This record gives sequence, C-alpha cells and structure tokens, in this order.
Amino acid sequence: MIMTIHEVSAPPRSDGSALTEASAEEWLRTTLFRPGPRRRAGVELEYVVHTRPGPPRHPHPDELRPARSEAEAQFSFNRFTVEPGGQVELSNTTPAPDIATAIERTAHDLAVLREALARHGLRAVGRGTDPLPSPPRVLIEPRYAAMERYLDRWGPAGRVMMRRTASVQVNVEAATHGRSDTAERWALLHAVGPALAAAFDTSGGERQRTWLALDPARCRPPHLRRGESPPSAYARWALDAPLMVVRRPGPDWSAPPAVSFRTWVRGGVPSLPQPTLDDLAYHLTTLFPPVRARGHLEVRYLDAQPARWWRVPAAVVPALLDDDRAAAATGAAGERVASLEDPWTRAATVGLADPVLCAAARGLLEAAAESLDRAGHRDLAALTADYLSCRPVDPTPQEAEPC
Repeated sequence: MIMTIHEVSAPPRSDGSALTEASAEEWLRTTLFRPGPRRRAGVELEYVVHTRPGPPRHPHPDELRPARSEAEAQFSFNRFTVEPGGQVELSNTTPAPDIATAIERTAHDLAVLREALARHGLRAVGRGTDPLPSPPRVLIEPRYAAMERYLDRWGPAGRVMMRRTASVQVNVEAATHGRSDTAERWALLHAVGPALAAAFDTSGGERQRTWLALDPARCRPPHLRRGESPPSAYARWALDAPLMVVRRPGPDWSAPPAVSFRTWVRGGVPSLPQPTLDDLAYHLTTLFPPVRARGHLEVRYLDAQPARWWRVPAAVVPALLDDDRAAAATGAAGERVASLEDPWTRAATVGLADPVLCAAARGLLEAAAESLDRAGHRDLAALTADYLSCRPVDPTPQEAEPC
C-alpha cells in the first residue's frame, strides 16, 4: 500500500504485540518515506485567533466553539483542530494532485473559517508568533500537560512554541514514482530551509529562535552520517530521541527522564510495558524537526502569513522540488546557504539582512515563479513575483499585506 499525504497521521494498525529494535527500525525506514505521484501536495495553515473590534485579546474557548462548529459544517476539504494556546489549524483531509488544487481547496475552507470567525467577533491573525502575551493553555489533555512539563526544562521557549506560534506547513511526497530521488528531495528541503524561513519570516525571527532554543534531540534536523540514507538516518534519530509523552491510564503521561525510545524497546524501562507499534507511531508525533517524515515530507519551518500571502510559500516549496530546472537552481542556492556558519541561527537572528540569505531567497523565489509558470499555474507565478517585488529585504513582522 502506498502511504499518501496525511494518511500517516492516523496510527498504524497494530495487533498490540511488542516491538523489537529491529522491527521498529524496519517499520520506520519503510513507512516514513513512501513514493507517490510527482507534484501531489498538501497544505496546513495555523493561525492565532484574536477578538475584534476593539483592543485585541485571546478569546475564551467558549467564544471560539460556535465559530468552529459553523465552519466545520461548511468545510469541503479540510479538518479543523485547535492548538494548545487556542491557535486554529486547517489541514487537507486528502492530498491534491498538485499544489494549485491544494491551494484552491484550502482557500475555499479558509474563507468559510474567516467568515465564521467574523460573525462571532473573532479574526485569524497571520503571524509566526502571537503579538499578544502568552495565553493560558486551553487544551488540558494529559498529552499537553506532559509536553509542557518536558519542554519547561528548556525555559520559556516551550510554552511560547505551544501557545504562541503558527505556521504554514507544506506537504510534498518523500519520493516520486519511478525515481530514486528521496535523498535529493530531503537534501534540497534542508539546504534551502534557512533562506525560505527568512524569506517568509513574519515574526522577526522569534518563531525560529523559539524552535532553536528547544530540545535539539527532537527539534533539530537528523544528521546523516557518511553513506547513510535519509530513511536510515531518520529511523536512527527517531529511536534515539528521548521520550516526551507515554500514554497510560490516568492523567499523568510524563515520560521517564532521559530515556530514549531505543532504550524502552530494548527493555530498559522496567516501569513500563514493552512498547508496541502504536507507541512508536505516537512517539513520532512528539518529534518536531524542520522537515518531518510522515510517509510524505512535512515542511515545518515557514511562518504563518497575513492575508493572501500564505499561497506563496505553499506554492514555492513544491515548485522547487518538482521541476528539474528549478531543482538545479535550488541546489545552487543551497550551496550558498551552506557557506554560512550555522545558517538556521543566522536566519533566525539576521534574516534577509544577511546578503547570502537574501540572494539565496531571491534566487529561490525567482526559480519557483518560473517553475509555476512552466507548469501552467500562472496566477501563483504572478503572486510569487508580487511577493518578491513587495518584500525583497524586510525582516520585520508583517501584519498587513507587504504592498
């Protein structure tokens, strides 16, 4: 069975039998990087929600609930979820044949959501981090309490991430049918990540700095050893990542400190039963690298965008991967970014004021616009060119449209 975009968000079927280390590694390698049709894609949008009119504040969950019910009843293509700080998320329920279709479907349901929010005195704010002070955590499930306790070890960044951040996430195939391009796609997405993060920064770098301040064992990219493939590296990294949450009866899902999933599967946690495949799948949901493998590749390093501009990062990522000419330009931009010392930190602290990141970002957006035009997505190509001309070097947060 071919694992398609979003299908891996559901837990795998399991008979409840315990895993072995070898079976865990094999399942990770063969499940998280599946081939699919070239150009198939998906989009996920997160937004902070504020009240309107008057001075903005965070709505109480009871204020958000009727707007959510109205919107969900009219959605055609997306599901609606709420994040720990009350942020809302739209995600495609099925993959689209191309990014233009994914964007069209998302735009339809986003309009429904915005109208429902407006009827109840609310608005969706397209910013990478919430400009208001941190709200209380609105999700009280054991998962989020355990996550918060774990992330508090890294200071306030964990609560900022959970309660105040929002993003545009783009989902692309990990590999395409008939081609052995997993390593190339994985490398390209990481190589240009700092430049794209800077190009679409709407939080003054705060969202990126927040992720960089958190547990590097689960929030930094997996390191590929010499000769190692992305599936093997990701499997190794996932098993070596510390446990954050362990599901069990009762309200406390805290994990034993400093215990990796590999230690657990080896039988090194006497207080816990041997893990199952379902436990491994759940562990994967607590890993937050810039690009997450889920059968497809989930690009997570892009800030939420104001107004219509979310379409641009959503279109740019697949345009750079699924067009051979654009992929060549992407590789060249990645080489420029690699010349920087710690480019992720540079993107979060200096952004497009760095000449190397700025030149790389400009080259990437130009290549993406040309790729979109060649694919017949002329509206998206024009919008990408508009974004490039409106915001060539501007690392400041954007509340209104750039132009």
